[in-house]
Amino acid sequence: MKISKLFILSLFFVHLGVNAESRDIKIQRAMAAAPAAISQNATIVDSDGSLLQKGTNGWTCMPDTMPGDKAPMCNDAVWMKMMKAVATKAEFTATGIGISYMLKGDIGSGVSNSTPYHPDHKNAHDYTETGPHMMIIVPKSMLEGVSRDPKSGGPYVMWGDTPYAHIMVPVE
Repeated sequence: MKISKLFILSLFFVHLGVNAESRDIKIQRAMAAAPAAISQNATIVDSDGSLLQKGTNGWTCMPDTMPGDKAPMCNDAVWMKMMKAVATKAEFTATGIGISYMLKGDIGSGVSNSTPYHPDHKNAHDYTETGPHMMIIVPKSMLEGVSRDPKSGGPYVMWGDTPYAHIMVPVE
């Protein structure tokens, strides 16, 4: 009984520690995802979608890709549309180019390279983490000839057999 109470209390205090992160820290982390020329005028939204800072340039930056993962990203409007589709499992068709920056990478919070919906992505056979990178959405016909191997040493396609296919471009 003592162990379960201790465990529940520790979860409570961990939760408080995560939520205690200041607004300014979240904004700074979100802005670090992209070059300053983009992030300094971007809208900053928290993991729960709440507005942290209003922007003026059409870009949206977030301190976390997934709640609490501390993998910040900055997205243009096309990428945000795709992210909404992924979150709701909706159809998405790239009709133009979309750009996302993750200049802090996603080390420690990677995903399955084949599906955004893997039930245990860290144990997926194709689990991948990428250091600093950009992501580019293009019409599917433009993905032909791009490697699907994250270990290829260059750009590769992620989620290639889904409507959310995009090119991962390592930048370091």
